[in-house]
Parts: sequence; structure tokens; C-alpha cells
Amino acid sequence: MRRRVVVTGAGVVTSIGAGREAFWDALAAMRSGAERIVVEGIGDLVAFPAPADDAEERFGRKEARRMDRAGRLAATAAALALEDAGDLALPGTRVGSATGSAHGGAETIHEAYRAFFERGPDRISPFSIPLGLPNSAAGAVARAHRLYGPSTSIGTACAAGSDAIGTALRVIRDGSADAMVAGGADAALTPFVVAGYRKLGALSPGRGAPEAVCRPFDRARDGFVIGEGAGFLVLEEREHALARGARVLAELAGYGQSCDAGHLTDPDDTGAGPARAIRAALADAGVRPEQIAYVNAHATSTPAGDVAELRALAAAGLASAPVSSTKALHGHCLGAAGGVEAVAALMALVRGVLPAGANLDDPEVDATVDLVVSPRAADAEAVLSNSFGFGGHNAALIFRRG
Repeated sequence: MRRRVVVTGAGVVTSIGAGREAFWDALAAMRSGAERIVVEGIGDLVAFPAPADDAEERFGRKEARRMDRAGRLAATAAALALEDAGDLALPGTRVGSATGSAHGGAETIHEAYRAFFERGPDRISPFSIPLGLPNSAAGAVARAHRLYGPSTSIGTACAAGSDAIGTALRVIRDGSADAMVAGGADAALTPFVVAGYRKLGALSPGRGAPEAVCRPFDRARDGFVIGEGAGFLVLEEREHALARGARVLAELAGYGQSCDAGHLTDPDDTGAGPARAIRAALADAGVRPEQIAYVNAHATSTPAGDVAELRALAAAGLASAPVSSTKALHGHCLGAAGGVEAVAALMALVRGVLPAGANLDDPEVDATVDLVVSPRAADAEAVLSNSFGFGGHNAALIFRRG
């Protein structure tokens, strides 16, 4: 018998709230976290910045100083998830972690370059390498919470958070751990990263009211709006969770992944690559397409990506499933997107309400597509969360009632 895996805790830190309840309240109220900020060397930018973290209060000044901003957000979101789950009743060696991040220690790298070019090589911090590595957030989570089990850092761009959760699912299934803390974190509102995305043409120019700029599936969409954040789940082997009397939020039933193996940045415009990941997740979960009551779309508000995802859903048998992209409210959190949006998707099961997408004034979709434009009550049995990343990485997660 394959070990079943359930979600017993969830934690997020985003522009619209910290903790799954505050996050859900903001989604239900369709409250945007967008604001206009100034980025050094760049100027005016619409973004979704997370609030100042409380890592010093949680972990102590010394430990917080040994974390990049992404690590602090990750460790805090993981703490919220662990608090939500309660006492796991497991030795630390049986609890592991999987953390996704697209940009690793972006803040640390920026400051190291600044020190190097302005003051010389002897003035960079000795923490520049350990805190600037891609596994910076992964190390912070494991270290802050004394998680001695399997630990991994996932770098599949904006699919990283979902791939981390899927990896954790497999670790528990194969018996290497009984619980995993899994999700994603990114804090990439740094001049170099913003300049790079802007030069690539991926970012929205940010015209108009900040809260109206990010508009997945709308004809007026013109690029993604960058956000900071972290989202983590506590995953447990089901029998252990039930034995300790845990409250089960949902079952993580399926995970699928694929690669377009095509363009460096552009999505597969046929949707074939993502469709393979979605079908793999359905098969892994033993769930039929018609059982999916909601899809939390990756849709980032880019002209090509949003339509390609709808084609992928249709190819996977989900053309009529209710769909929304909550990024309109919390932005594109890059490697954290899969973790943050996994919480949004599973909360649809917990609350019996489908979260909506905002700013859909003129949908650029076929009339048969069921876009959720306001929160909608639903007796959902299973939900799907998609994440796609540069390099053609595709990941799909399926949650169902626990």
C-alpha cells in the first residue's frame, strides 16, 4: 500500500497577509497588496512587497543575521505552518524539508556586488557566499526549525515551490521521512533582478492604479508584476497524523511534472507540455478531470502565458473547470508562487469557497471557460494548482479532501 500524505499545517508571508487565515481573508475580500515603490537605479515600479519580517523576534538577532531576506521569509512562513500543524510528535531526524527558490539570496548577492565594486574585494561580507547560494532559503528553514531529515533545495525557476512540495510528497511516500516542511520563498525586489526582468520584457510597465496592473486572462494584461513572499505546507504520513490527532486540512494526492524542452523563456504555446504535467498529477492522484472543482492557475498576466495555460487545461480534459489566478492580488512571487498558491488552492477545500481573480474587465478567453471573478461557494472534492517556470519547467499539484 502506498503511503498517503496529508497537509496538517500551512503558513504564508505575502503582501496581503501572514498566516493562512489572514491570507485567506484577503483573498476572500479581494484585497490587493500592490503598491508603487522606488527601486534603486530603476525608479518607479509597481510591485507586491511583503512586509518587514519578524525573524529577529522569532529566531534571535544572531540567527536572523545569518539569513538572506528570502531565508527570513521562508523560515517565518515555515514557522507559521509548523505552529498551524501543532506538535508533530516525531524526532527531528524523521522530519525533513524541501524549499524552492528562483533567485536564492538575491539581496545578499546585490549587497556583495555593491561592496565589491564600490569598496573593494576585502569589504564584502564573509556571509556573501553561504547566504547568496540558491539553497540559502532551504538552509534557513532546516536550521531555524532543527529539521534533521532529508533536506533539498529546488531551483526550477517559478515552478520551484510546487516542485518542492511534490518532492516532499515523494520523500514521505518512500519512507525516508514521516513529515516534511515544504514550499517556496523568494525576495527578489533587488535592482539587478528587476532590471533583468524589465530588459527581458517580462514585467508590466505598471501604468495606472497599482491594484489594477496585474490582470491575468484580461485583454489589457501587459506583463507580470513581481512580488515577494513565502508559502509552506506541513506534510505528514496520513496514519501518523491521524494517530496523533492532527487536524487534516487536505490530502496531497497527486504530483506531476514535465518539461517543454523548448524556448528559453516562452511557454509552449500549444499547451502540450503543461498538459502532460497535469495529466501525470491526475493519474498519480487517481482523480478524473471532472472531479477537479477548481484550478489555481499559474497565469502571471503575460500575453502568451495565460492563453497557453488555458490550452493546456483543455488538453488535459479541464476545459470547463472553474479557474482563477490569485496573482492579481498577491503578485507573482516567483519561486514562492507554488507554495503561496498551494495554500490558496487547499483553502478552497477548507472553506468551501473558490478564490477569485481580480481585474477581469475584458477576458481574452473562449466563452466556455469558467473564470471565477468573485468568490464562489463550492462543495469541492479536489483542486489543482499549476506552476510553470523559465526553462520549460511544469509542475502540477492535486489536493483533495483529507
